[in-house]
Amino acid sequence: MPALTLYGRAYCHLCEDLKVALEPLRRDFSFTLHEVDVDADAGLEDRFGELVPVLMPGTPADLQDGAKPLCHYFLDTAAVWVWLDAHDAAHTIR
Repeated sequence: MPALTLYGRAYCHLCEDLKVALEPLRRDFSFTLHEVDVDADAGLEDRFGELVPVLMPGTPADLQDGAKPLCHYFLDTAAVWVWLDAHDAAHTIR
């Protein structure tokens, strides 16, 4: 099953908004969402800084220095849809 990782902060309202905005995609795709608090890891805090929320493809273990985010601050529904479709996310039955 494809995975997405949401890098954010516990006190970030935009992070919560992006998470909520992902829910309608679950009507069309099956995917796992991992949530990572960047404040819990100095390396992630340095990497993402104030850019959060950041939605990355893959799991936290997949994160590489050159990895490109699908979106940040706000959900780019079209970009995430295309990524999920390209990565064989099982379409759910409507």
